[in-house]
Amino acid sequence: MTVALPETVWIPRDHDHRAEAQVRAWLAARTGIAATDLPLVRDDRDRPHLVGALDDHDINWSHSGDGLLLAFGSGMQLGVDLEWPHAKRKVTEIARRHFTAHEQAWLESQADATTRDRAFHRLWCAKEAVLKAHGRGLSFGLDRLQFVEADGALRLDHADPELGDAAHWQLREWSPAPGYLAALAWRPR
Repeated sequence: MTVALPETVWIPRDHDHRAEAQVRAWLAARTGIAATDLPLVRDDRDRPHLVGALDDHDINWSHSGDGLLLAFGSGMQLGVDLEWPHAKRKVTEIARRHFTAHEQAWLESQADATTRDRAFHRLWCAKEAVLKAHGRGLSFGLDRLQFVEADGALRLDHADPELGDAAHWQLREWSPAPGYLAALAWRPR
């Protein structure tokens, strides 16, 4: 079965409204279903799901700074994360607490603090995108999946059995707007 790539959309964030209202407006325009009638529900972990006429589709979104990024696809489970890494985080300390030993070593091998900071945020986006797709989010544990970098791209190398086979996950990394980092993770249903 061939699965089409998920659609991603960057929207300037409306700070006066919840992100879900913007997502509903976009989804209504995309599907022709009125925003108030969209079959968008949340599960017991607060993950959004589409049901009814759109039950073969998945949607996910993330916001940071002034941006809202959403992903929409059919026949897949997907998650997206957006980061605006403007604030200096104590990336080494966070990595020691939440990343695998291999990922920590990769971060420490970066040429300088700027490169290490960018690598940390890439890794964070990738992990969060997979965990959001899975439906558990960060509470599942960032150390329960491991990424490696190959040819300049991150690839899921190992995953807790609850996440399924690591080889089934796809990842796309990019900068949807200047200064932002994003990751989209998906796997066929």
